Amino acid sequence: MIISIDHGNKQIKTAHRTFVSGLTETKVRPALGEDFIKYNDSYYTLTDHRLAYQRDKSNDESFFLLTLFGVASEIQDVGAYDPTHVISVDLLIGLPPAHYGAQYKSFEQYFERDVIDFEFGSRPFSIYFNSATAYPQAYAAAMTVFSQIRPLSKCVVIDIGGYTADYLILKYGAPDMASCSSLEHGVILLYNQVINAVNSAYDLLLDESDVDSVLRGCNEDIADDIQNFICEQTQIFVEDLFSQLRELLIDLRVTRAIFVGGGSILLKPYIEKSPKVGKAIFVDDINANAKGYEVLFKVQHVKG
Repeated sequence: MIISIDHGNKQIKTAHRTFVSGLTETKVRPALGEDFIKYNDSYYTLTDHRLAYQRDKSNDESFFLLTLFGVASEIQDVGAYDPTHVISVDLLIGLPPAHYGAQYKSFEQYFERDVIDFEFGSRPFSIYFNSATAYPQAYAAAMTVFSQIRPLSKCVVIDIGGYTADYLILKYGAPDMASCSSLEHGVILLYNQVINAVNSAYDLLLDESDVDSVLRGCNEDIADDIQNFICEQTQIFVEDLFSQLRELLIDLRVTRAIFVGGGSILLKPYIEKSPKVGKAIFVDDINANAKGYEVLFKVQHVKG
């Protein structure tokens, strides 16, 4: 079966689920009712405390273990669970466009293993990665709205993620891999900047969840003046991103922008307020990269 997983530094996304890129390890079986994985005599549970940023996600086993959570969830969600057989998986994964050329082989090889036996929520799983194929993030997400971008002579896909904001130029829907890069301007950096600014201005200690809840408009415990300050800092952060793109000769007033990624969804009201953005298309599905991998995989195999 085909399973797509978008490995973000902030969140893991499958075609159907999203969870924080964080886990804890213990030798003791977790409490009843918790989702956990037992692998190699250790127990792993998901946590809201994300892992530290990793440019190369194949450096340790963390993202492999997070992948097992995603794969097991997808197998169950589509009704393909079978405890009596090894489940063969064609795994579809992705990397930022600017890192793709240098890292795609090692990331694909990261999943080249023998049969993997583990438990997920007390259910035994045996899976085998028949293949692992990496695609450029951002471009994959844009494929979910391909009919809208195919007629455009030029547009820029902007994927605002956890740590980076990745951009990629498309010409009539085809990627120009020579015109892409990653800017260290994701929402994790926004959280850090806002937390420091609030601490400096108000002597208050916030965490990422506080900032996130304010930006989502669902925090009633933080005073209005502080919430307004957070929103002002966020607008400054967004304008700075577009200024960086302009310095790279990408003027969003004259080039159609395709905004994808969880950060773009979170920051949509601030992007729409910006005078530095003309026409834009928003892909409001946080799972768009994962779904786009499947589109690219099917196109690739039809052509093959």
